Amino acid sequence: MSATGADVVVIGAGMVGAACAYYAARAGLAVTVVDRAGVAGGTTGAGEGNILLSDKPPGPELALARHSGRLWHELGDALGGERIELERKGGLVVAASAAEHAALRAFAAGQRAAGVEVVPVPAEALPEHEPHLARDLAGGAYYPQDMQVQPMLAAAHLLRAAGVPVLTGTTVTGLRRDAAGAIRGVVTDRGALPTPAVVNAAGVWAAGIAGLAGVGLPVLPRRGFVLVTEALPPLIRHKVYAAGYVAGVGRSSEGLEVSPVVEGTRAGTLLIGSTRERVGFDRTVPLSALRQLAAGAVRLFPVLASVSVIRAYRGFRPYSPDHLPMIGADPRVPGLFHACGHEGAGIGLAPATGHAVAALLTGRAPQVDLRPFAPERHDVHI
Repeated sequence: MSATGADVVVIGAGMVGAACAYYAARAGLAVTVVDRAGVAGGTTGAGEGNILLSDKPPGPELALARHSGRLWHELGDALGGERIELERKGGLVVAASAAEHAALRAFAAGQRAAGVEVVPVPAEALPEHEPHLARDLAGGAYYPQDMQVQPMLAAAHLLRAAGVPVLTGTTVTGLRRDAAGAIRGVVTDRGALPTPAVVNAAGVWAAGIAGLAGVGLPVLPRRGFVLVTEALPPLIRHKVYAAGYVAGVGRSSEGLEVSPVVEGTRAGTLLIGSTRERVGFDRTVPLSALRQLAAGAVRLFPVLASVSVIRAYRGFRPYSPDHLPMIGADPRVPGLFHACGHEGAGIGLAPATGHAVAALLTGRAPQVDLRPFAPERHDVHI
């Protein structure tokens, strides 16, 4: 492999890496993307394509998500919304009990105060939004700003629009640094890539990339499963999930968390998630988890009891201890930037992440305050 003369090498060709490459290229930088597998070969290829505001409490991640939502609208125009299956379908969060409904109303009120569009939905109005919902639910909240995208298509089209070299099947084995410790290149199993800047967008493998630079980064895999049904006539209009999903996302337990999320796709299949558990890179498929997913979906939509599941797939979300991504320059290694640790929100947050990293790479101020996402906040020794 010959020297590329790249201003920046992005490690990772998933959605976050693609967004970093796209916005850096638009800012005038020469970019090379490296991935040990292929485009969207990791977490991106195993995701549902969530672009959500509904699951984020007021705070830094919600601010990042709101900016990202605006950028997704721009990307839909630039890339072609139909080509990446960007759907502005909205999200419906439903509560099974009076206590859940009260908690949901309080949560939604906080989001509304932070600028999120939320429409309260009493129990009797739920069928107007989703005719096939169970009739014993306590109420819900509708989020018109929630969207969905086909993540593999989005990552591929974003990289194509960036117009940058993408080196797939290329494993990063080292990071070259000068006497002062600054980045000077990336070493791969196919040769060296001279560069003064590296963006670590390696998802669940981001800790390993950071380790090559001698710094610790506590990004761990959190396994999840999704069920895919047979193709059906139009049945579900929005992304629909139980109010307990938000709590499941925010918990840090290692054990299995299951909360139903159901939505349709352009192909007519339904996607049923979601589970979360910290089991390392264990690729086992426990039938008990899949059964719980199916039961939760039928609890929300009894009509699904007679629908066939045609397959299930697993993915590993890049988990960080405080559930916030790590975005920004690493002060411990000049020239090293991180864009990782988004867990299940990476698709939705990718544009804002890439936009912010590109700003840093070109000496501009990001549009979102990145201090809460500072990579060094978890100074882990290796």
